[in-house]
Amino acid sequence: MIGTGYVGLVSGALFSDLGNHVYCVDKNIDKIKTLNNNKIPIYEPGLNEIVRKNYLAKRLTFTTNLEVAIKNSDIIFICVGTPASKGKSKSANLDYVYSAAADISKYINKFKIIVTKSTVPVGTGDAIEKIILKKRKKGSFEVISNPEFLREGEAIRDFRFPDRIVIGTNNTKVIRKLENLYEPLIKKGAVFFSTNRRGAELIKYASNAFLATKISFINELANLCEKTDVNIEDVSLAMGLDKRIGPRFLRAGPAYGGSCFPKDTNAITVTGDSYKTNLSIIKSVVRSNTNRKTLLIKRINSILSNKIKNKKISILGVTFKPNTDDMRESSSLLMLPYLSKNGAFVKYYDPSGEKNEFKNLKNVSFCNNFIKACNGADLVIIHTEWDEFKSINFKSITKNSKMKLYDMRNLYSPSKMKKIGINYYSIGR
Repeated sequence: MIGTGYVGLVSGALFSDLGNHVYCVDKNIDKIKTLNNNKIPIYEPGLNEIVRKNYLAKRLTFTTNLEVAIKNSDIIFICVGTPASKGKSKSANLDYVYSAAADISKYINKFKIIVTKSTVPVGTGDAIEKIILKKRKKGSFEVISNPEFLREGEAIRDFRFPDRIVIGTNNTKVIRKLENLYEPLIKKGAVFFSTNRRGAELIKYASNAFLATKISFINELANLCEKTDVNIEDVSLAMGLDKRIGPRFLRAGPAYGGSCFPKDTNAITVTGDSYKTNLSIIKSVVRSNTNRKTLLIKRINSILSNKIKNKKISILGVTFKPNTDDMRESSSLLMLPYLSKNGAFVKYYDPSGEKNEFKNLKNVSFCNNFIKACNGADLVIIHTEWDEFKSINFKSITKNSKMKLYDMRNLYSPSKMKKIGINYYSIGR
């Protein structure tokens, strides 16, 4: 596994848990030292135990020595990051992928299956193949695509019980070897699906774009529900009962964030433009999601009657979703600076810890539990649906009888909140 980020570390640990000998390689010496000291650099429930078990069993090796790892491996997974390019370009930055390909080409000593697990645009596998062919003969390797579909916070379950395993290659021998690798998961019911390499590359982007579309769709409907006296949860539930639609990703809330949806929706529109194909629906989704962040800030202003200055505001959860420490593209990254700039006193709590992104903001402080964060607040905002936020007795933890609660995740019942005298606001209800 080249790259020990989220995909490489989780996949590597779980492949080793299936009985394989796995090398997790990274150029970052400090990260490898941390992993060899049994410290996990990412927040993923259950991962620490799996890493420790397989590390002690000597099935899992963390190293900076790429040469040894490649020469001793049959299958090489490229799991490096493909962040959004800097500047105005919305394309995926493939520098790390191409660098990994060039490094692999130096050390091929026998037939290797080179697997792109990083999320990459259509045609990237072709480019990787050309890079390696500069130093190695055709037939000494095969480049294939095997996109990952791991959700942060639920990655272990997603790996062990995937909906599908997608393999992109026309090489039947390689398909059989990958089927062998994934056999324990296929026996549990995972669908093994093979297509050509470009097809697999596009399947990943198409999947993320469609899920992002569902989120933006239900968020826009929630805006309409707020103005028409309709409960968005009733709409979501009834829609989800239609098997053609399904209930997942139909929960109204903040804008989508994280490491995948924002960059992947942008990247696929760039691919469309490069092939002179206007992916107008996905472009609309990107715009809608960007506007969502601003819309929720306007709602905060409205709840506080446009008087933010000197208000005490508590934020519960700042990550883009629960069970992860990932702050990438979280709505809180716009929300907290806005509140700070407009004179509010902000306290926040997140179970994954204090965030560097907010350390230099004026009048913004981290609390180590939600009780301290909420005490004395004029407004409490539930931004991330961590489990510990689902049964809070707000009356007992705040001394402000006029406190308002803005529940961006619809965790509480409006009628129950009204009964106990909480000024309650939610999404689409």
